[in-house]
Order: sequence, then C-alpha cells, then structure tokens
Amino acid sequence: MSHKRSGLLPGLLAGLLAALVCAAGMGMVVLFQQSLPAAVITFWGGHPVLLGLSLVIAALVALATGAVRPRSLVLLPFAALFAGGAVVAGQITGSSILYGAALRGGPSPEPATADLGDIDMTNFNTGLQDALALYRGPLAETWSAWLYVAVAAVAAFALLTLRVTRVRRAQRAQEDAAEAEETKEPEYRAPFEPAQQPTPKTTADLFTPRKPVKD
Repeated sequence: MSHKRSGLLPGLLAGLLAALVCAAGMGMVVLFQQSLPAAVITFWGGHPVLLGLSLVIAALVALATGAVRPRSLVLLPFAALFAGGAVVAGQITGSSILYGAALRGGPSPEPATADLGDIDMTNFNTGLQDALALYRGPLAETWSAWLYVAVAAVAAFALLTLRVTRVRRAQRAQEDAAEAEETKEPEYRAPFEPAQQPTPKTTADLFTPRKPVKD
C-alpha cells in the first residue's frame, strides 16, 4: 500500500504565501480607505468592510492551504495564525504609513489621503508607534481590531477543518477498498484444472442408430 503524504510542508508554504499577499492587500485597503465611497466608510464605523476583508483573508488562506489536499491536523492552528497574522500585519503596515505621511505633512483639518508616493520606510517608521496602539491599548478601546483578527482566525480554522476532514475521509475510503481487495480470497482451482471446462459430449449406446455415411 502506498504511503499517503500528509501535505504538511506544502500546506505551510502555500498558507504563508497567501497570508503575505493578503497582508499586502489589507494594508493597501487601510492606506487608501479615504478613496472609498463615504457611505461605505461611515456605515457602522467601517466595521462591515474590515469584517468582510477578514473573512476574505480567511477564505484565501484556507483555500491556498487546502489546495495541496492536506491530511495533517497540524495545519489547522497554522491556518488560524496565518489568517490572523495577515490582518494584524496589514492593519499595522497600512496605518503606519498613513499616520507617518500625516505627521510629516503637518496638522490638517481634513483626513489624510495617501498616495503611492507615501509608501516608504520613513513614513512606516514615523507612524509605527501610533499604529501599534491599535492592539496594545485597553481592550475596551481596541476591541474592534482584535475582533477582525478573531474572525479571520476562526473562519480559516473552520474552513480548513472541513477540507482536511474531507480529504482524510476520502483517503480512508480508498485505503479500506484497497485493503479489502488485497484480503479477498482467490478462487480455488485444482492442479491442472483448465480455466474453462470442456463441453460434455453425449455418449451413444449400442441401440442408438448411427447417421448414415454420405458418399
């Protein structure tokens, strides 16, 4: 019986790559949030947008990790870590650049609007301390940021659990079928017994008339 691969290492690499891409996407959304329609930003404080992004990140990480048909349960906590980490990294990176650009530009009554020219290490380092306050402050003030992380982590864990369970169940069924085929008793055949029995011929007795021989 062939050894079934767990898919642990390919799953980790695929999940990590997806998390990096998702972190970059989350950072761009945070950085250019002022370019979104005002109704989207102001609706319920913008929480639906970020919650939706958290679910999208969870789905992408779970799909990338499960694309290699993994069987290892070790991937489940890593998928949650990758999805939650992508949300944190994206928010901190985007907020750092946004705050850094605003601080370097001086005080302004209008919300800062970023552009591609603001994406540099100087703005990132300048606004990093303010961006870290999203997560290191009191929970009563930072609950929304932790909520996005929790939603992404739990959703990725649940989606990948379904995928791993289906893969393990399908491979277990294949293994059971192969084992049943191997343990099946072969049909007994006596030595020198032909595979197909010859057709029996009728034996004529002395009183059975014979067919006349034609010339």
